Amino acid sequence: MNNLHRAYLNCGSNIEPQLNLPKALDLLRQAGEVVSISKVWESPSVGFDGPNFLNLCVLFLTDLQPAELKEKVIRPIESKLGRIRNAEKNAPRTLDIDLVLFDDKPIQIKYWEYAFVAAPLADLLPDFMHPLHKKKLSAFVAQTEGAQSIFRRADLIF
Repeated sequence: MNNLHRAYLNCGSNIEPQLNLPKALDLLRQAGEVVSISKVWESPSVGFDGPNFLNLCVLFLTDLQPAELKEKVIRPIESKLGRIRNAEKNAPRTLDIDLVLFDDKPIQIKYWEYAFVAAPLADLLPDFMHPLHKKKLSAFVAQTEGAQSIFRRADLIF
């Protein structure tokens, strides 16, 4: 693979997450190179009443562009693990993978407000500047960790 891109993927699950997140990592390894994995973070569901989510961030090397990555890697992995997309956007899910940073360019800026995206990414890139708040990710997470009810799950390593 020439011209590899650095894609940071936020992976989350609130349906059997301790089974689905390791499966997702295995499938990502089959599709490209998983360079590093953040700590696991737990947070309440956002936008609906449901089980807590477990989230982590992965540095994934790929020769694909963002749209191709979504179509050829992300969506098929979500589907394989039982993700059902329907009108209820915030329904519980087996797996959700969001591309949040691609070659140091923030993607889907609206998600950066959520600690469940910023905290796992800060594990991998603590000095990266938050695109909205113009402070290091580690500082943003320290500021929001208590306010957004997110906490590191030291008992889980995938």
